Amino acid sequence: MLKEYLEIGKVVGTHGVMGELRVECWCDSPAFFKGFKHLYFDGGKEKLNIKARPHKNIALVKIEGVDSVEAADLLRGKVLYMNRKDVKLPKGTHFVQDLLGLEVKDVNDEDKVYGKITDVLRTGANNVYEIKDGDGKAYYIPVIPPVVKEKCPEKGYVLIEPMKGIFDDED
Repeated sequence: MLKEYLEIGKVVGTHGVMGELRVECWCDSPAFFKGFKHLYFDGGKEKLNIKARPHKNIALVKIEGVDSVEAADLLRGKVLYMNRKDVKLPKGTHFVQDLLGLEVKDVNDEDKVYGKITDVLRTGANNVYEIKDGDGKAYYIPVIPPVVKEKCPEKGYVLIEPMKGIFDDED
């Protein structure tokens, strides 16, 4: 089952004297924060009214009721969450948090499991899935159409057609 509230960033400091927070972004870019009116603390339990803006490689977030640098400083280290219902993703796009832990299976033999996704790396040209097998050995799968055939976070798997040399040793 997909989580309703997803981690979006962490408060790493304050900005100015009016209670604005410096937030390390755990999403595509600091500009992503601009689309939110509400974020959450404590895994979705505490709703916050916010205004956000990008600033260099971070987001500046103003929480309603946090009006001094002292009050803002008390929030340092807290993780901010978003409600997945507040975002409409393009078809075929998934949150990284939804992909972590998915079983990676062979598209031609679904009984063949290569391992689980443990990380999604951004390389520029395309993303790469880090997959670890039962022994903890890591493999890297390019997220490109010839390799990744189906992503199904709701059912807990990704189907791939592996490239030569990824799982078998080539001479």
